[in-house]
Amino acid sequence: MKSIKSTSHRAPDSPLLNDEQIIERLFNHIDNGTTDLGDTIWREPVEHYHSQERFNAEIELLRRLPVPYCPSAALPENGSYIARKAAGTPLLVARGGDGKVRAFINACRHRGMQVAKGSGCARAFSCPYHAWTYSLEGKLKGVPGRAGFADLDMQEHGLVEVNALEKGGLVYVAQNGPINSETLPNCLDYFSPEQEMFEQDGYTDQANWKLLTETAQEGYHIKSLHQKTFYPYGLDNTNLVETFGANSRIIFPFRRMEKLRHVEPNKRRLDGAVTSVYHLFPNASVSVLSKHTNFVVLEPLSPNRSQWVIYRMMNRQTNEHPISLEDAQRDALFVNDSGQDEDREVACTIQETVTAKANTHLTFGYYEKAIVNFHQHLSLHLDQ
Repeated sequence: MKSIKSTSHRAPDSPLLNDEQIIERLFNHIDNGTTDLGDTIWREPVEHYHSQERFNAEIELLRRLPVPYCPSAALPENGSYIARKAAGTPLLVARGGDGKVRAFINACRHRGMQVAKGSGCARAFSCPYHAWTYSLEGKLKGVPGRAGFADLDMQEHGLVEVNALEKGGLVYVAQNGPINSETLPNCLDYFSPEQEMFEQDGYTDQANWKLLTETAQEGYHIKSLHQKTFYPYGLDNTNLVETFGANSRIIFPFRRMEKLRHVEPNKRRLDGAVTSVYHLFPNASVSVLSKHTNFVVLEPLSPNRSQWVIYRMMNRQTNEHPISLEDAQRDALFVNDSGQDEDREVACTIQETVTAKANTHLTFGYYEKAIVNFHQHLSLHLDQ
């Protein structure tokens, strides 16, 4: 059993530790049989995973807060767009002719038909029902049979815009609230401009979005759940956990980081030695692996059903570590093979027990610091 011991060293000029500090701290944990710990035990009522009332409150929160929608690389050129539901609302996010990203409610101002589907690149958006046409900037540009709408004010019938902001390689959307540096106080640069998206994916699970979120925020389960998948490559309950505001970063070391012991400390690099998982409050994550990075949004569909929206990006190229598309694709397959499917199955199985009256609450202990931070901030925001 891991001893109850943790290091609290932090970099003075950054909310997060640098590579050299991370490696030093992880080696300290490996050598001493310790791991990063929280200082609070959290008990989350099981009804919060199946209550319709609680679900409705969370949806309203997701509409009020700035929430990551997609990586900037998913909108690579003017005219690029993505149409999907976010917090139950059909949205259309597009890069305009001026290069600026804007977000709209995906509803024609005539009869409410959605004007775009999926993703692609377009010069304008034409409603498939009656062909009302909108510019990339959302302005109503054309109405067939214009004489049939004598009192129509074209200026007042553009697509309804909601707040959007592009920052740190991600596009954030706030449907019912402001979005600026004050509402995104802990936004980091998650992606560099040269990173390319190579795959988009998604699936639906029969589980509450919070149960799915929790699976990637602790390493206490590595040996027991991932005995034949991740554990042969990684370490059990040996993690570095940092919180910055409502967000967190948890680092999972691979066994191969032992090779770094023979490298001078100021020349050590984390590339390929760890997986870093950033939780972006409330329902998104960035997982940095050896050759690629996953950006995931968990969209709540109902109290017991959630949709994964996944974008996969190639990691940044360097002269020392060139990365091919095949490298990135193999790395992505490894993620599923090394335990993600097992995590998803666990969340779906727990969903079946939260209504069974076995527990009044789920318990998160010192090993689950990042999850506690998530629930603390979720509770705080819902109480506002």
